[in-house]
Amino acid sequence: MKAAFEDIANGLSADPFLVLGRHRVGRKTHLRTFAPGAEKVEILSPRGKTAIATLTRIHDAGLFETDIPASKIKSGYRYRAWFGELSHIYEDPYRFAPSIGDLDLYLLSEGRHAHAFRCLGAHVMEQDGIKGTRFAVWAPNARSACVAADFNLWSDVKHPMRSRGGSGIWELFVPDVGDGAIYKYVFRDQLGKLLPFKADPFGFGAEMRPKSASVVRDLSGYKWQDQDWLATRWERHTREVPMSIYEVHLGSWKRKDGNDYLTYTELADQLIPYVKKLGFTHIEVMPITEHPFDGSWGYQPIGMFAPTRRHGTPDDFKAFVDAVHAAGLGIILDWVPGHFPSDEHGLAQFDGTHLYEHADLRKGFHPDWNTLIFNFGRREVVNYLVSNARFWLEEYHLDGLRVDAVASMLYLDYSREDGEWIPNSDGSNENWEAVKFLQTFNADAYSELKGVPGGIFTVAEESTAWPGVTAPTNHDGLGFGFKWNMGWMNDTLSYMSEDPINRRHHYHMMTFGIDYAFSENYILPLSHDEVVHGKGSLIDRMPGDRWQKYANLRAYYAFMWTHPGKKLLFMGCEFGQTAEWDADQSLDWHLTQYPEHANTQKLMTDLNALYKTYPALHEQDCVSEGFDWIDGGAQNDNVFSYIRWDKDRKQPCLIVCNFSPIPREGYHVGVPIAGHWSEVLNTDSGYYGGSGVGNLGGFDSLHTSANGLPNSLSLKLPPLSTSVFVLKQ
Repeated sequence: MKAAFEDIANGLSADPFLVLGRHRVGRKTHLRTFAPGAEKVEILSPRGKTAIATLTRIHDAGLFETDIPASKIKSGYRYRAWFGELSHIYEDPYRFAPSIGDLDLYLLSEGRHAHAFRCLGAHVMEQDGIKGTRFAVWAPNARSACVAADFNLWSDVKHPMRSRGGSGIWELFVPDVGDGAIYKYVFRDQLGKLLPFKADPFGFGAEMRPKSASVVRDLSGYKWQDQDWLATRWERHTREVPMSIYEVHLGSWKRKDGNDYLTYTELADQLIPYVKKLGFTHIEVMPITEHPFDGSWGYQPIGMFAPTRRHGTPDDFKAFVDAVHAAGLGIILDWVPGHFPSDEHGLAQFDGTHLYEHADLRKGFHPDWNTLIFNFGRREVVNYLVSNARFWLEEYHLDGLRVDAVASMLYLDYSREDGEWIPNSDGSNENWEAVKFLQTFNADAYSELKGVPGGIFTVAEESTAWPGVTAPTNHDGLGFGFKWNMGWMNDTLSYMSEDPINRRHHYHMMTFGIDYAFSENYILPLSHDEVVHGKGSLIDRMPGDRWQKYANLRAYYAFMWTHPGKKLLFMGCEFGQTAEWDADQSLDWHLTQYPEHANTQKLMTDLNALYKTYPALHEQDCVSEGFDWIDGGAQNDNVFSYIRWDKDRKQPCLIVCNFSPIPREGYHVGVPIAGHWSEVLNTDSGYYGGSGVGNLGGFDSLHTSANGLPNSLSLKLPPLSTSVFVLKQ
């Protein structure tokens, strides 16, 4: 027993319950407790008023024991430790049985526990009538584990945890600890070396940076009010409905005086009505999973289960989601399962070994971001990530997850030179372990969620030609609902940045996207990545004088909103923010008082309304039956014309783009159906700050053939414009 005492004293015990707690010895009960620094320890009645006995010190580190008739503590007991004239009364953590069941341990070990977050982490609960918090952590290669916290003055030995055998899980119920307690885990390796204190991988809350501890959070108290939204959500997330997404970085959308962050409550009051007024259908929040460095924008998370403390508490974020749904909007979270930072308090060498990451840097280190890569070949790591996705969908009622940097996961040689990566046995570069993870994640995300109706969707940021990103997993696809169309974005922005005199040489950049537009379920993204790192703002990338810049941008937005594919726009682009995005300060809201910016904002509102109003612009976004070129070869004119079809083919939309600064009179454009074609949007309208060239509300078609069609319209094409016509039969 002496060796066991020494292990307790030095934080090396893997089974503290063998030494501590109560043990039946004949007709008596043997009690032993660990109170480092205490001069005396007494055993009290359950109510903590009457001293029953004084324990004997048996080790200088603070071990105390006594024998007592079992009848005296039949209804329970407490300890009182004396530190000079000060005393501390506490329940005995080592008299409680483990509460994680064998089935949970088995499923966790197998990597098949869909709700791992209900077992691991810090859970406020009641055990044997006593309120407290159960701490549980996976650290299979540690010799010992302890909880260090504010409630034990950050002792690295005071609260040793119990090993749950081959599962690699350590567990301890600590009475009288509840919501708001601050803690970390302490591990010692097999040689007994003390490792850096670690935040909880499953922690539901975190301290405000630069502090890095986890915070106990009771997630059970929030009362959701979004039942009506959830019950009909599935109708809002099919390929046939309008979906326009406002991407936002909560920390820089708007700031308070003094440059402080808005709270989740303030964001609910200000951001949600703004997005609703603009007509977007969804808000996509850049990662709010807790992250230590502001400059990572959330893309280097450590607290994968914790909404960032920068804006409030978990309940505050739930209220924000509730308010989004009350406004009839959906909410998507940027989710980052591909890599994580190497900060000392995080997952890196978590238990003294490469537990979450690959040991070989050729597989485990990401050269682009100086981060570590999850080991997708380890079932427990996959379970951690899949369970995390389910956590956000179930616990926070999120409608979708946009997965960051999918391409970096799919290829073993991504951003690597020869000799810097390990090929497959056949020399190929596909990361099949990551592929299996993504398929598992998507299959689970689209499965029946516990207590939450379905209707969620997932989105891949994937920039290569990997086949079947949005194909079902049972057809060897990755299983995503949608994919960002990065090729369309790069090509069209490149075209728009050209001086109009040169655009005819780059005409194909605007038409090529149709060749593959229906190979996946696409979202057209103009995201934060297009307005940072020296790229400037979108308006800054448009050629010409000030008037031409805004005319170009308006025409481009209308081209985007009428092109096949769902839509995504980064905050500030809707009013033509002139400066490159700076995550450390607010958007330049003062600009909206000036006509060019206010007019761009008005156009965006009208584009969203148009997109929702006419089925032709959204019903067949993802199938080729929804699109026909009228003329995709007028490169000398820099004119594009095309038809968008509704499913019934009764009310098509004709779109004509003139990306030259020259207005064109009597421009014949073929139409597939005779009738009156109403002009429902013209980006050159004086209402938007344009020159006012238009078509007097529309025209009846002529019995004159054009573009291989029997009927046509003779149109005025305004300079640097997009015009939309709808057939009125």
